[in-house]
Amino acid sequence: MKKIALICSVLSLAISTYLFTKPAEVNTADETKAINTLLDNWHAAAAKADYNGYFGKIAEDGIYIGTDATENWTKKEFEAFSKPYFDKGRTWDFKALQRNIFFSKDGKTAWFNELLDTHMKACQGSGVLEKTGKEWKIKQYVLSMTFPNDNIEKVLPLKAQYEDALIEKLKAKK
Repeated sequence: MKKIALICSVLSLAISTYLFTKPAEVNTADETKAINTLLDNWHAAAAKADYNGYFGKIAEDGIYIGTDATENWTKKEFEAFSKPYFDKGRTWDFKALQRNIFFSKDGKTAWFNELLDTHMKACQGSGVLEKTGKEWKIKQYVLSMTFPNDNIEKVLPLKAQYEDALIEKLKAKK
């Protein structure tokens, strides 16, 4: 009888430990909806030149990587670059055409990619978000212009005019 009581106690302890240490299940449908809303509102804030609405969605240690090879900004650097455009009410208007969102096992990190309709035609955006408490913040965003592979040779001379010197400068720093 003592053996059965001991086994039941150990089993009860194991089950309790599992139940209380198991991470909560992530409701990916709700979180996907929240992230879609955040990103759509973020893009809409830029289109309306809503500075606080736009930059309030980026984490304080967030990074923005733009289409130019030199655009790898901290949030503060990106704010400084963008403020004159927001002040003039002349910013950018990106609309998501497609978006895919993925989650870490603990549900506190998400990453996404999106195809955008922009003044630059189709662009791709991708990024990482982090959830603190109940709020998602953009930790990193990367904006990329697209270009058809079959025509890449046509654009290389244009890129070379600017990027050859940049590449050499960066190689010299290594």
